[in-house]
Amino acid sequence: MAFSVSMDLPKLVPGRRYTLPRPAGSADSLLLAQLATREKAARRLTAIVTADATDAQRLIDEMAFFAPDLRCALFPDWETLPYDTFSPHQDLISERLATLWRIQQRDKDTGADVVVVPATTALYRLAPPAFLAGYTFHFKVKQKLDEARLKGQLTLAGYSHVTQVVSPGEYAVRGGLIDLFPMGSPVPYRVDLFDDEIDSIRTFDPDSQRSLYPVPEVRLLPGREFPMDDGARAKFRSRWRELLEGDPTKSRIYKDIGNGVATAGIEYYLPLFFDDTATVFDYLGADATVVLHGDLEPAFQHFWQDTKERYRLVQGDPERPVLAPEALFLGIEPFYARANEHAQLAIRPAVVVLGGAPARASTTSRTVPISRSSATSPWCAAPTSRWPVCRPTCAPRPTGCCCWPRATAGAKACSTSCAPAASTRPPSTRWPNSRPARRKSASPPPR
Repeated sequence: MAFSVSMDLPKLVPGRRYTLPRPAGSADSLLLAQLATREKAARRLTAIVTADATDAQRLIDEMAFFAPDLRCALFPDWETLPYDTFSPHQDLISERLATLWRIQQRDKDTGADVVVVPATTALYRLAPPAFLAGYTFHFKVKQKLDEARLKGQLTLAGYSHVTQVVSPGEYAVRGGLIDLFPMGSPVPYRVDLFDDEIDSIRTFDPDSQRSLYPVPEVRLLPGREFPMDDGARAKFRSRWRELLEGDPTKSRIYKDIGNGVATAGIEYYLPLFFDDTATVFDYLGADATVVLHGDLEPAFQHFWQDTKERYRLVQGDPERPVLAPEALFLGIEPFYARANEHAQLAIRPAVVVLGGAPARASTTSRTVPISRSSATSPWCAAPTSRWPVCRPTCAPRPTGCCCWPRATAGAKACSTSCAPAASTRPPSTRWPNSRPARRKSASPPPR
């Protein structure tokens, strides 16, 4: 049953961002669940971008508890590093395609009310929505079905022809039976044909291969996040020669695509399959509400720093030339520019002031860098562990650390120059590297 506690929700306006301090514990999930319920009543999608990937899964689980009627979907990451030479797991691609398809369904029964996206995942460029719409098809019971045409469609959609279906993106044909595991589906299906008509469609267990229960219809999403038909492969080779330097005949990827083989790591050549790529904002729609959960800026900066470093290491390989990071990922400024087109709610960690009330989270808060001497100083290490919010204001010796374990009236709160005077220091604290005074012992008695 739904949670009955109510929280004050701000009124969000497109083009403006409303900032709130992050509530403690699971209260942020309760706040977002009530916000998504309000947006659902107004027929608007709620997109939550989280700074931490673990928070994304936590919000999905906890929002389902607070608001069971909400249809939540997670848009997962590829779980590969930029420019990796292997492809993501098929289960991840299946979940990603299913989430993108559910976002586009809007008010239908199979749609989604909330989509949660990790911050770095939101930077990846995607196939345009027209690709997903053009390569998705359905069939149902009593429908005429050409077996040869279906096999051709499955092959062009990226499905693999196998002897036994066990994972998403596979299909097998045995006489009048067609086993297939659609992308985005939790179970595989067995289609029983009577001549050229679908007699029945049943799910089956991929482990035991035993049929389970009947279903009226099947939805088939593309087997990959890019097309592999003749036109798409020709475009890939043409744009390769246009955007990448060197002799293309020396590259195995270029030759494999010409032969209809998707090489491992081909996902990082996604822009070569399309004239224009898309982002997750192109799937959300103009009326979606965007929530920025956590401190996104450090996550973005770390991702771009790592991506540029990996690009520096792999560029210049004639056998495997790579695209520039700007062609594969959305920049930080373009991300915020696209987010500013929507109604926004930012949930930031609250800034706590020593000896006072918690301050309101602000997007213009300044962080004081920590010098190497202050970060390694034992004087600052102990207070920092007790007062984490004072880590940026830790100053090196001899000024000491501004945050005392026991604050005194002479200590100003959280300022770089707030070290109290020697007379106001607590008697239990000492300067670092200082030795306690030795007690004068009585001289030993003469022998």
